[in-house]
Amino acid sequence: MAFQQGLSGLNTSSKALDVIGNNVANSSTVGFKSADAHFADVYASTLGAGGANQVGIGTNLAGIVQQFTQGNVSTTNNTLDIAINGNGFFRLSQNGAISYSRNGQFHLDKNGYIVNDQNLRLTGYPAGMDGSIRQQNPQELQVTADLLKLSPVATGTSTGGEYAGAQVAVNLNSDAPAKTWAVGAGTVPNISPDGFNYQTGLTIYDSLGNAHTMTMYFVKSGVTPGAWDLYTNVDGTAMDGAGDTPNLATPVSIVFDSNGQLSTINGTAVVPNPAAGGTLPEIPVSIDLDQVAANLGRVSWGATSPMTFNLNLAGTTQYSDAFATNRRVQDGYSSGNLAGLNIGKDGVIQGRYSNGQTRNVGQMVLASFDNPNGLQSIGGNQWIETSISGQPTVDAPGTGRLGEVQSNAVEESNVDLTSELVKMITQQRNYQANSQTIKTQDQIMQTIVNLR
Repeated sequence: MAFQQGLSGLNTSSKALDVIGNNVANSSTVGFKSADAHFADVYASTLGAGGANQVGIGTNLAGIVQQFTQGNVSTTNNTLDIAINGNGFFRLSQNGAISYSRNGQFHLDKNGYIVNDQNLRLTGYPAGMDGSIRQQNPQELQVTADLLKLSPVATGTSTGGEYAGAQVAVNLNSDAPAKTWAVGAGTVPNISPDGFNYQTGLTIYDSLGNAHTMTMYFVKSGVTPGAWDLYTNVDGTAMDGAGDTPNLATPVSIVFDSNGQLSTINGTAVVPNPAAGGTLPEIPVSIDLDQVAANLGRVSWGATSPMTFNLNLAGTTQYSDAFATNRRVQDGYSSGNLAGLNIGKDGVIQGRYSNGQTRNVGQMVLASFDNPNGLQSIGGNQWIETSISGQPTVDAPGTGRLGEVQSNAVEESNVDLTSELVKMITQQRNYQANSQTIKTQDQIMQTIVNLR
């Protein structure tokens, strides 16, 4: 009789409405993935019935399948709001228990861990003290206490950068007149403007992060058309000690060729040095900081002395143009406090410090599954691995089939409200139609009962 078919239709339509209602309820849930109810027909199992004589006995719910399509990405004001563009799931840890999510609303807890609203910790590759990413087993990412303060680095002692020391590139006007260098006696030198052609300054840092100003004076010596002398001092005081090079008494000799390019430095031919991002030879600089402090009438800074680094003049030219300082960089810096975090599309999390420096904190990982529909949803925007989903492939964002990440953004729910409302109307009509089959069967049975 049609009671069984109608009843199964009512049950499946009711479950379909439950699925639709859950989709609608989560239309504003970040990272939510909508689901569809799949149905299958049901036949009685009989040995004698032929295919042409079989009558179905209704329908059942074959499965509820989530749709892992990309949701819209909207921007936010929180750096730790992270959206995934493409495949993949955030890998989260709770006391070692791993779960996965597409909801990227994170923040820092009191211990510096990157956590979501359920206090699940984001996992990834940690960074070493030098900022290098160690791609080993994923760990819970944490902004540790030593990352809150960035230690100072003396000029010439950095590691891993594109250069070490200082680089200054200027253009010296080839039409400048020759000058006779002269400096008066005393700890505060009396340098006449008539004794040099051009000057420029560079801020350098000692081992404690104290800033010092190294002033460079360029004097056209007149020995040859392309000959110049370079004199220096630090913090406006004389540097004429035996160990101080260069200084106000002993210049560096610079010679340019007929094309305006550096030819020799202190008599040694200049050659390109692409590996160091400059030229060879470099000028060795040695500064007696204790002497500088004494000249200023103050107690020693207490930093490492002498302070040594190399000065590179790559890009310095002698053209018939006005004097210009085209580049002035060095690799030292003072101490700094953590001011914020930046996250790249490759998942690398960088600390941003008050001294203008950055340092890697770590790199988040994403996980992908061969069968994401095999994941078990446990609520709270989380899924866990099952035997049906298969084991996850875990790697950095942008690797293989894993998507990239976007900071200051979240992935919205992929629920299409218009589509869901249309589905709701359809299932409502299905429910009414199944009710009608039960009503019709009841009327037929009533007719049979009333036979005389």
